[in-house]
Amino acid sequence: MLICKVVKPLVSTNRIPDFEHKHLQVVLDGSTQKVAVDAVGCIPGDWVICVGSSAAREAAGSKSYPSDLTIVGIIDHWDPDAGKAPSADAISSSGAPISGGAS
Repeated sequence: MLICKVVKPLVSTNRIPDFEHKHLQVVLDGSTQKVAVDAVGCIPGDWVICVGSSAAREAAGSKSYPSDLTIVGIIDHWDPDAGKAPSADAISSSGAPISGGAS
């Protein structure tokens, strides 16, 4: 599974019949934009859970579905920066720069 951010809808008027009326969304996976079938009704700005490969086809509604990425859930609360270690240029709580070594 992947955590992605929905960027915008993708409109495709010429599609194969198996796509029925499923919506497509452009999602951001890190710095890469991908197209995902929207099985849950998300909107731009939502953080979503996506599945790929055969799980994507099944989640979209059928194993014969031509999907390689399907949105299966909308994340209620997500801070993408939580849990990251502070950088070397971090500032201490007193406002003084944190030095990297002894002087």
